[in-house]
This record gives sequence, C-alpha cells and structure tokens, in this order.
Amino acid sequence: MRPALFLSDLHLSATRPDAVEAFHAFARGPARDASAVYVLGDLFDWWLGDDQLRDPFAAAVAASFRDVSAAGVPTYFARGNRDFLLGDGFARATGAQLLPEQIVVDVAGTRTLLMHGDELCTDDVDYQRYRATTRSAQTARRLLALPYAARRAIAWYLRRTSRNANALKAETIMDVNEEAVAEAFRRYNVTRMIHGHTHRPARHVHTIDGIARERIVLADWHDRGRYIEVDASAVRTREIAEERTGAPDGASA
Repeated sequence: MRPALFLSDLHLSATRPDAVEAFHAFARGPARDASAVYVLGDLFDWWLGDDQLRDPFAAAVAASFRDVSAAGVPTYFARGNRDFLLGDGFARATGAQLLPEQIVVDVAGTRTLLMHGDELCTDDVDYQRYRATTRSAQTARRLLALPYAARRAIAWYLRRTSRNANALKAETIMDVNEEAVAEAFRRYNVTRMIHGHTHRPARHVHTIDGIARERIVLADWHDRGRYIEVDASAVRTREIAEERTGAPDGASA
C-alpha cells in the first residue's frame, strides 16, 4: 500500500532556494509514489491572492503540484496563517483540493484530524484576535480588492510586525494549549491528529477520557525539507536531502 504524505510550513520563497529545491525534488520523487499528499498550511511564505500565479516563481510551484496531480496522486491543501488567501484559482492551477480549517480523513484505516494548528495556540490571545479577523470572508474580500502592490506592502508590514511581536513572547505562549487539543480530540472523536504551525516536530501521546490519542506535529522547512509518511504499518519521518543524495531514508519517528 502506498503511503499518504503530510507536510507543512514550507514557507516557500524565492529568497530561500534550498527549501525551493527540496520542494521540487519532493514533487518529482516521493510525491509521485504516494496514495495522497496533504500540505497542511504555509506552503508559501506569503500568498497575496491567486493573481500571484503571474509570478514565475509561484507558477513554477503550482506546476510541480500539477504534475503530481496529473500523475494520479490526489493532492490537498489546508490554508495556513501565511497563505490564507489561497483560492479556487490556485486549486485549478495545481489540480488540488482546498481543505476546510479542520477535516477528518481516513489515513490507513485510522480516523485522523487534519489542521494547520494555529487555532490550537489559544494562549496567544493577540494572535487569536488577529487570526479571527484575517480568516473572515469579509477581510479576504477587502484584501483581494486592493491592488497587488498594496497587498504586498501590507504583507511586508505584517511580517515585520509579527517577527517583532514574537520575539517578545514566551515560547510556551506560541505552542498549543492542552485544553484546546483535548477539546479538538473530543469534538471530532478521533485518536490521531496531524498539524503544523508551531515548528516543533514531535509525536505526542495525550490520554483523554481514558483513551490514548496521538498528536503528530509536522516540521517546518527552515533548514531542510521534511515530511511524514503514513501507511498501515507505521508513521515515518523523511528528509528530502537524503532522498536527493541517495542516502538512507529517515528513521521512523
């Protein structure tokens, strides 16, 4: 059985060529042998609207995913905090399906909750206020009505403001809240959750209502390309660099 692949927080940008190279290697190789590919948010460092596809860099990323879809591999995208403006135009360009903020899917026989993960960071009250505003349909319409250059200036300002604000926050505030995690497990009645956003890759076991439940946190692509593959036998971590150079695959997490 071919595995399902999960990745997030690639933050692809023309200024980060190593991550971009790893992404295209992923699309040419491992993605073609998957049963499905799920990107759980922040594929791009910033997405300013689907007219960004006029940028050759963005178009090349979309074309790589289109090749994966054309090879018969279902591809899915969740919107993250950096690319919440991904829309139907991007979906058409990639041949992929956009996911809702939370969704339960069957992964190798296990009901699994998928999300970007920022909604779990409820201790960061300022961020949750920002998130509630930016994820509204009204805000999206207003932003997309602006000229592309104006959106780019806003994105630059928000990125700088976010970087400065995060530098002053305690690390624990920017991680998930345990009660929010427990509530999500209960609401969706699942025993596995996969998300990104926190850039703290790990596999956690939460005992909730007497049931052991697994939470898998995906890695960011700051230093190298990383993803997980899931089949009926195991959950494994993989690194793109290893597969490009022919070195042994990453060990099971």
